[in-house]
Amino acid sequence: MNNEAAHSRTMGMLGRWALLMVAGVVLAGCSGLPPAPRHVDQGNTVRYKIAPGDSLNVVVWGNPDLSTQITVPPDGFITTPLVEDLSAAGKTSSELARQIEQRLSKYIRDPVVTVILSNMVGEYNRQIRVVGQAANPQALQYRDGMTLLDVMIAVGGLTEYADGNDARLVRDVNGKRKEYSVRLDDLLRDGDVSANVDMLPGDVLIIPETFL
Repeated sequence: MNNEAAHSRTMGMLGRWALLMVAGVVLAGCSGLPPAPRHVDQGNTVRYKIAPGDSLNVVVWGNPDLSTQITVPPDGFITTPLVEDLSAAGKTSSELARQIEQRLSKYIRDPVVTVILSNMVGEYNRQIRVVGQAANPQALQYRDGMTLLDVMIAVGGLTEYADGNDARLVRDVNGKRKEYSVRLDDLLRDGDVSANVDMLPGDVLIIPETFL
């Protein structure tokens, strides 16, 4: 190979490398934020704890007159037939059932109680909040293994005005607020599964409006 050909080949390789670098800078600079990590340690499974606003179905077996449906008030204390001012917030459904049984044992023999959660609002620090151009912006109760796709299904997807690929995920990382970019258009409209990421309790998803 002569010097002129070698020089031409070298310049061609440098040109292709430069184009790749420019493309990478353009893509990375669209939002100015690092992409959200696809996989994060979501921790060990934690049993759900009752919170104010949750709806409970308290069933006392063999005693339908003592069974009731109730919504946990803001102070976290509930009252059921024969049981007054019992703290429910911060307990699992089985823990609450055992305490109701203990209270009822003063009046009936060997009560058997089941507490069923029919609507869960969830503890504030375990909620995922979605704001902006979602079809139904809301706060969702975090579930183990929850992903970005799960969240978007729960809020009904994007509005027609959403700029999904400029959405931001705000997360507390070791006590510091960090922001990441997420690609909702790619995930929902193009079916790009690489845009799906794990969610964590306390995440905030912000979906802006497009100006195009």
